[in-house]
Amino acid sequence: MSLYGVMRTGVSGMNAQSNKLSTVSDNIANVNTVGYKRASTEFSSLILKSGSGNYDSGAVETTVRYAITDPGNLQFTTSTTDLAVQGNGFFVVQDTNGNNFLTRAGSFVPDSTGNLVNTAGFQLMGYNIQNGAVPNVSANGFGGLQVINVNQMALQASPSTLATVAANLDPSAALVGTPAAAAGPGNYTSKTSMVTYDNIGNPVTLNVYAAKTGANKWDIEVYDPSGAPLTSGPSAATTFKFDVSSTGKGKLDLVGPPPSATSLTVPIPGGSGTFKIDMSAMTQVASSFDFKATVDGNAPSAVDKVDIDSKGVVTAVLKNGTQLPSFQIALATVPSPDHLTPEVGNVYSPNLDSGNVQVGLAGQGGLGTIQSGALEDSNVDLADELTSMIEAQRGFTANSKSFQTGADLLDVVVNLKR
Repeated sequence: MSLYGVMRTGVSGMNAQSNKLSTVSDNIANVNTVGYKRASTEFSSLILKSGSGNYDSGAVETTVRYAITDPGNLQFTTSTTDLAVQGNGFFVVQDTNGNNFLTRAGSFVPDSTGNLVNTAGFQLMGYNIQNGAVPNVSANGFGGLQVINVNQMALQASPSTLATVAANLDPSAALVGTPAAAAGPGNYTSKTSMVTYDNIGNPVTLNVYAAKTGANKWDIEVYDPSGAPLTSGPSAATTFKFDVSSTGKGKLDLVGPPPSATSLTVPIPGGSGTFKIDMSAMTQVASSFDFKATVDGNAPSAVDKVDIDSKGVVTAVLKNGTQLPSFQIALATVPSPDHLTPEVGNVYSPNLDSGNVQVGLAGQGGLGTIQSGALEDSNVDLADELTSMIEAQRGFTANSKSFQTGADLLDVVVNLKR
């Protein structure tokens, strides 16, 4: 046995306990850090080969591990842009240099330019789904991701392109004019209006006239605010027939001959393209006239608030009540999350041990869901950390005694010559 080996082993033990104390100190310091994952120090022995009558002391090696897959408790807040992942997955964020990272720290707020950033300054990434776009997900990379900006959602005008109608025409209504008469301001059974929007968001009121032209047969025409017709009727395109048999029960007659129309397509003054009015759900049952329509498009308006659902869809609620789905938050994971490399700012980067990044959408492909108005607490248990601190302190003290004893014995050996 070498006395120098004894001292080196004691130094190794003190270094190991110092590493453990460092991780404990880091955990305690971040006990209230949102999304922080505790670190732990694992010990393994380094054994030197010894002879049958001689023992050579070895050392102890430490490995730092991170409990990244261990979720923290959810803390609910009043901010809709505070986000937490329930289940597997990480938010994809970007620094000011355009580098992408993974994080569970979801305390996002809009900065001066409208970008959603967390407390460490990392920007939240997602897919642009404005105007009904479908997220173009790159499963094995960050392609197609954009910084989520809430200012882009304000003062945007969208022209109307579709109205979905739920209506009922009164079967007891009297015939108007001749069967060939077109419905209009001077010839109609029922009248209603709907508000649409042109290219720059101006509201355009369209007047809808319905005239009963025969048994279970109606002509429906659309006029602009000036009274000019936007449809050219009566024709097969504007004639709506109803099946009152035991099978049809007042629904549109889609068999014919000729089959009933199911929609109208008209231009909107000041708009581009055409505006489709879907009337496939219209009925003629024993009830009074009723007309309800859901129309897309919107006038420009400031953003009142931002809502985020469990799938990560970021919807701007404008001051005029319009809801505009604008972005969908991306989630990502790796095959071995506990091997991710921690970086400054409570973010992680992939490496060879963790495996490649896999990007997807919340609730799909094994990824968790997103909880708006909540934050994930640190998974540090303060009682466990204080206990580990005492253990590290005792272990360091014991190893220092081992070193001190070896040094004292070495002094005895040196003094033998005196």
